[in-house]
Amino acid sequence: MTRFLTVCTVLLLAFCTALDAADNPAADAPQGKVYVYKQPAGQPRQMEIYFPPNHDPATAKVPGVILFHGGGWSGGNLSQFRVACDYLARRGLVAATANYRMLSKAEANQLPAGETRKRVCVTDAQSAIRWFKQHAAELGVDPQRIITGGGSAGGHISVLATTNPGLDDPADSRDIDTSVVAYLLFNPAFSPDDAKDEEVDALRHLKSGFAPAIVFFGSEDPWKDGWDAVYERLKTLGNTTTDVRIAEGQRHGFFNRDPWQTVTLIAADRFLVQRGLLAGDPILEPPASGEKLIPSP
Repeated sequence: MTRFLTVCTVLLLAFCTALDAADNPAADAPQGKVYVYKQPAGQPRQMEIYFPPNHDPATAKVPGVILFHGGGWSGGNLSQFRVACDYLARRGLVAATANYRMLSKAEANQLPAGETRKRVCVTDAQSAIRWFKQHAAELGVDPQRIITGGGSAGGHISVLATTNPGLDDPADSRDIDTSVVAYLLFNPAFSPDDAKDEEVDALRHLKSGFAPAIVFFGSEDPWKDGWDAVYERLKTLGNTTTDVRIAEGQRHGFFNRDPWQTVTLIAADRFLVQRGLLAGDPILEPPASGEKLIPSP
């Protein structure tokens, strides 16, 4: 049975990685200003940052958001969240999207038993969040009001980066924590198979103080079962600030394309307004075709 579940997980990962790649937005989305947040062994890890109109870091200290792309912990790129970052910056946030180390298949095959390729992704996500906070003054960001999240694998690593302190890069300053005030999670990919590596198993690291989150899933997404286990764990911990929205009939990666990209961005915007991290109304119009997200119990 264990071997069967592992094979199923591998097939699911391959299928959803392909969906992530196919559904990434077109390259004509605007590119943010490029920064290097770390450069181990001469290999730069990059972050693209988008700033609000007329933003003056010397006088403005606004909330910041950092989003991580999906791609099965082995692919994907910064194009996935350029549209979202551009939109959130126009609404008043300093918005960033960061890449992270991904092991090749050969490198992953060399890992010791019980260690998965996902660990290095989480470590870099921690570094990115710390860099964002460390450079808050020059970016015009309030380091006490940082939001994170991502899509699929990026959603997974954003949660682990902020809940598991065990995967720190030794070069990072431990004086800067990775705590956040909210999450934007687009079909985050959690798997029962993660239990084999406790460092990347969200169920082992969730705590009662988990920050408020909005979570988007398609009703037909094969990764939803993994999220449901995380959601049940949060509820047993007394969490009441996780807002789950379902797109009926949609599969993995649905949020990457319109009309659902617009629908999810409007919902994320309203969630951030409710949390006091944005003000005013969304500047996107709901699609005329009428697609709506359904709140999950």
